[in-house]
Amino acid sequence: MSAPDLVLVNARVRDPEPTGHTAVAVRDGLITALGTDAEARAWAGPGTETVDLAGATLTPGLTDAHSHPVWGLEMFTGTDLSAVTDLDGLRAALRGAERRDGWVLGFGLDHNAFGGRPVHRDLIEDVLDGAPAHLRLYDGHSALVSGTALKAAGIDGPRAFAQHSEIVCDPDGRPTGHLVEHAAMDLMTPVLPALPYAERRDRLVALLAGMAATGLASAHVMDLGGHDVPGLLAAIEEDGDLPLRLRLAPWCMPGVTTGELDAFVRLQERAGRLWRIGGVKFFMDGTVEGGTAWLEHADCHGRGTEAFWPDPAAYSAAVAHLHRAGVGTATHAIGDAAVRHALDTVEGLGTGGPRHRIEHIETVPDDQLGRFAALGVAASMQPPHTAYTRADRTDEWSVRLGEERAGRAWRCRDLRDAGAHLALGSDWPIAHYDARQVLATARAPRGAASARHGLTGLMALEGMTTHAAFAAGEEAVAGRIAPGFRADLTAFAVDPVTAPADETAEAPVRLTVAGGRITHRGN
Repeated sequence: MSAPDLVLVNARVRDPEPTGHTAVAVRDGLITALGTDAEARAWAGPGTETVDLAGATLTPGLTDAHSHPVWGLEMFTGTDLSAVTDLDGLRAALRGAERRDGWVLGFGLDHNAFGGRPVHRDLIEDVLDGAPAHLRLYDGHSALVSGTALKAAGIDGPRAFAQHSEIVCDPDGRPTGHLVEHAAMDLMTPVLPALPYAERRDRLVALLAGMAATGLASAHVMDLGGHDVPGLLAAIEEDGDLPLRLRLAPWCMPGVTTGELDAFVRLQERAGRLWRIGGVKFFMDGTVEGGTAWLEHADCHGRGTEAFWPDPAAYSAAVAHLHRAGVGTATHAIGDAAVRHALDTVEGLGTGGPRHRIEHIETVPDDQLGRFAALGVAASMQPPHTAYTRADRTDEWSVRLGEERAGRAWRCRDLRDAGAHLALGSDWPIAHYDARQVLATARAPRGAASARHGLTGLMALEGMTTHAAFAAGEEAVAGRIAPGFRADLTAFAVDPVTAPADETAEAPVRLTVAGGRITHRGN
């Protein structure tokens, strides 16, 4: 064979099962050979870089199967409120918050911080000194804005939207400042301080480099992040390389026309060296905490009985249109009714065609578990989300759902045992992007998720390698260490399959490789 560009030696190679090999050769972004260290000496040529991994465990490059690195930069701007646990803490954080163009911006605010009170601007107005404020709640589906901010955006009462979205108002029709779901939140976009292009670009590259340092070689990006994002990514690759391979799925919203669906199909042609448009993202519901998850029975506040698409049949028709054109879809479905409808939709497509997947699946009844494998639908879940719940189920998520539905929270293990392909991710910025924490939490779920839903170490690794590749319809080219597969690789100082979960969560990452290029070197 031609001399490789890169040879890795002195490794314990997992595929993700152990292979018995200690060396891997890479050329032109692909894996070309596996063998022993002695064989590797014969592979190398004058231009080959050889890296001694000092006994590290080499796995297929980890994939975050659900992330928002581009759109998330906007969500991740301002004061970090993720450590706020109560209203007093929130008010204290806002008093000392820095201003951006005169605005108080915040993100990561937990619904539980309100202690069961309705989310209302009256709770924070007096500490803002009249400044406009925009605070994103952690779920990314709702925000709290001040009266000054509402006035700036021209929001003075309720409105009707083409999708399930709400400007929450008091009995007199005055906005409370609680904006629920995307259409209502988007009303604020024109008046919010925008990130300058150079800052956006620099922050994106730095963010992706930070992700690579935790072992991530790729990410399934569940948004396009703006119409200019393909141009932004292309510009970055003109000057260098992306630290991560990105597969982006633009959003398809209610009211979409046939022409717009055809535009989504054409968009699939856009690609660079380490990025491409792949698939289309739908929303079948919102979040449990926001009262917008689509449930088969209302939550404890009488909410949750509406789909994100006012006409669920229109969603099914849009998925079918894309399916016929060979485009796979990813559907956000948190509530049991949303999951059922998404599965029903795929069942109606017949056999064959592109891969479809369902995102989040936070509560699902027994009779739906086996349908994922039977229909070939990938389950995409985010174990770190369990940290927003409590083991005693006094958190907002659990209280809204009630004991029975909270008892079937994040059924990762049940889905795997039912034969489903289970892709794992972080949903950054909703949870931290650290891939090691995703692996660890998948094995040891927190909060309301029962310990019996924990995965084995091998299942967790598969969730970020082979099963993530399946979810993207890329199992023939990604997710394994085998000749002809993409040279996306991760080297851990410990074996992430056999090491305890807490040790894996902090394991040093010796090396990350994306497309045959080293994107992170550790100790």
